[in-house]
Amino acid sequence: MNLSALTYTVTERFLRYVTIDTQSDPESPTSPSTEKQKDLGRVLVAELLEIGLADAHMDEHGYVYATVPANTDKDVPVICFCSHMDTAPDCSGKGVKPIVHQNYTGADIVLPDDETQVIRLADHPDLKNQLGNDIITASGNTLLGADNKAGVAEIMDACLQLMKNPQIKHGIIKILFTPDEEIGRGVDKVNLGKVGAYAAYTMDGESAGNLENETFSADGAKLTINGVSAHPGFAKGKMESAIKIAGEIIAALPFELSPEGTEGMEGFIHPVGIQGHVETATIEFILRDFDEEKLHAHAETLKRVTDEVLENYPASSYSLKIAEQYRNMKVVLDQHPEITEYGLEAIRRAGMEAKLCSIRGGTDGSRLSFMGLPCPNIFAGEHAFHSKQEWVSVQDMQKAVDTILHLCAIWEEKA
Repeated sequence: MNLSALTYTVTERFLRYVTIDTQSDPESPTSPSTEKQKDLGRVLVAELLEIGLADAHMDEHGYVYATVPANTDKDVPVICFCSHMDTAPDCSGKGVKPIVHQNYTGADIVLPDDETQVIRLADHPDLKNQLGNDIITASGNTLLGADNKAGVAEIMDACLQLMKNPQIKHGIIKILFTPDEEIGRGVDKVNLGKVGAYAAYTMDGESAGNLENETFSADGAKLTINGVSAHPGFAKGKMESAIKIAGEIIAALPFELSPEGTEGMEGFIHPVGIQGHVETATIEFILRDFDEEKLHAHAETLKRVTDEVLENYPASSYSLKIAEQYRNMKVVLDQHPEITEYGLEAIRRAGMEAKLCSIRGGTDGSRLSFMGLPCPNIFAGEHAFHSKQEWVSVQDMQKAVDTILHLCAIWEEKA
């Protein structure tokens, strides 16, 4: 299948989408967590309808659904492409001013609105694969939003190409855009009955050519320390400060089980929040590992360290609550190997070396897989996400569009 004659719209779409503030809010109880995510959802629905996807709509929770109708008589399994619309709370997504740096030469990219923000080849190794390409960044005051508006734009362009090019044979293709992925709620309210697919692919990965079929397994932990309060002027032999106990516990955790001390397939214990007073303090942790047995061992390590610290505070006590967050999607995907194999073949047909990778994190696909919709993650080209130095290349986004189109064709061929 020759895609050389395609007129891509992915860059134009991406440059428009990133200017819409869709930052999610972990403190909000609503769904979506911020109404402004629907601003992008409404734009996408209007464009999908214009493309010809007649059932495109957004529900009350901000999920966008649409269908590309089949153009083959074959009985092809329904597949879905999914990306999230929200940007991370870690860095402002308001007033994004995207800049296209044409014909990248390897020189430092200084962001004009904050010249201390410099994107250097030495700090971003994948830039070595971008010489001659066109790099898109923000201006220095915000993140860019390539995570995951690159994926959104790629899917939207692919929808257009499928509708304009009937020579690309495919079955029914479902489209799903989700809110609140960045705060762990991306599929909380999804209607899988509307999706009705056998397999899905999130477009939310990093380097061109990567396909990820494995994520961390994840738990959250809440440690509550009950200390002993006393007037500080008369506290000798009485006070056992929960704040200080919390600090000792955090300091006693093994460095080799910290995010900053791990890489590759190594898991970690990570304190992400602490609050309290002398009498009571609470620490929130995230626990991560690819191996579920090791994940449970991390919880035991946290308990052991807490017990050891509390030995020096006989009047104090604690409670530890562990809550499951998501599990390694490889467990599910290994039961459906063709889903991953077809994804890798699509990447190769798009002219890249296909690389199977693991994610030191999670995606909507992690939870979708365990909800009955097996879902690996394909590259979208995003880099340095959640930061002011976030970037993506025009050419990588176009390769992602090609990958989607080849993948649709492969499912039809194999049917």
